Amino acid sequence: MPDKKRVFIIHGWDGYPEEGWFPWLKKELESRGFYVEVPQMPNAKAPKIEAWVSHLLSVVQSPDENTFFVGHSIGCQTIMRYLEKIDQRIGGVLFVAGFFSLKPEAFEDEEDRAVARPWLESPINFEKVRKNMGRAIAVLSDNDRFVPLENTDSFKKNLGITPMVKSGMGHFSGSEGTKELPLVLEELLRIAL
Repeated sequence: MPDKKRVFIIHGWDGYPEEGWFPWLKKELESRGFYVEVPQMPNAKAPKIEAWVSHLLSVVQSPDENTFFVGHSIGCQTIMRYLEKIDQRIGGVLFVAGFFSLKPEAFEDEEDRAVARPWLESPINFEKVRKNMGRAIAVLSDNDRFVPLENTDSFKKNLGITPMVKSGMGHFSGSEGTKELPLVLEELLRIAL
């Protein structure tokens, strides 16, 4: 089964594998012959870069051109930071509500700010990420309560991707009622097949 395409769906801060649209996307992709894994990331309530990237390295094992990632929110950052650690080009990535900066209202308290600080301030080797990421697509929303639209420019500048901006999708979260994301399925199939 070496040719089987693998998809890893990486949830966000305080997320979990059964959240929102992840189970739907997993089922849709599996019905098309993909191997899909939605790992529970360690200590999701207070994500740490090192722990999340190490976990992803151990889950994925041997990435190749048949390996694809879908990230949500801080999961997108995790994928970028994973890609700077490997020496292998993968098939592609879909970034959903990914960010390089956050709105002030994204933080409930000082503890949240302390958790987010390393994610926002630790540099990423974008040249290495671009080299390894294969085909990439980013999707943002015009009314995301956490992620400002300026991230559109950051995706262009840092990764050479012009994000699609959807109207009224919020943070694409299950808690906001997003249970399916057909656009993500369509775009993933487009880059994977």
